[in-house]
Amino acid sequence: MPQTVPMHIIARIRSDFPTKFGIPRQSGLADAPARIVFEPEYRNADALRGIEGFSHLWLIWQFSEAVRDGWSPTVRPPKLGGNRRMGVFATRSPFRPNAIGLSSVRLDRVELHTPDGPVLHVSGADLMDGTPIFDIKPYLAYTDAHPEATGGFALQSREGVLHVVCAEALLARLPDGRREALLAILAQDPRPGYQHEPGRVYGFPFAGCEVRFTVEGDTLTVQDITPTPNKMS
Repeated sequence: MPQTVPMHIIARIRSDFPTKFGIPRQSGLADAPARIVFEPEYRNADALRGIEGFSHLWLIWQFSEAVRDGWSPTVRPPKLGGNRRMGVFATRSPFRPNAIGLSSVRLDRVELHTPDGPVLHVSGADLMDGTPIFDIKPYLAYTDAHPEATGGFALQSREGVLHVVCAEALLARLPDGRREALLAILAQDPRPGYQHEPGRVYGFPFAGCEVRFTVEGDTLTVQDITPTPNKMS
């Protein structure tokens, strides 16, 4: 019985999240667009034949910023404020025996002929820019969807938890296709579960801009959106 299983990076995600802060905690919570760019040896259009017939895909990927030696049987989920320990296999924590993530994304379109070879345009990804992808599989609603499923301690409404206030003049600094995505990201409360300091200014990079905001009660107010030179998506 082999002790190791070889894994090959087939592609990388190109998203508007250059850092971990601000990334939606689950896939599908915000329609942020992204591209899947294949590694040179996998840039073969035949490998994508028929994929355009599926509306959603599963991505199997690596928590590349969380790879570490050893593992712990319990972790502190941000959902619980970072104060309670739960079993690692009862969570989606990146700190796992194998740092592997699973995300469901919507396939928006397939572009076969680009300077980077075939590219998949997706939305709803919760992956940091450059994240390695190990595999892509079609999502099958008749077997993959379970409307009766229970969510345990991770149960949360898809509508978000915060009311977002952002001046139109600030929102206009983002590219057209990123504005609604940012509002959805902010509504989900991107702050770490253990940081809820009233008046504190939080910030994270998104779509070539630095977004800064405060939270008071259940209202998040965007204080500034500043374009970052030469980094617009």
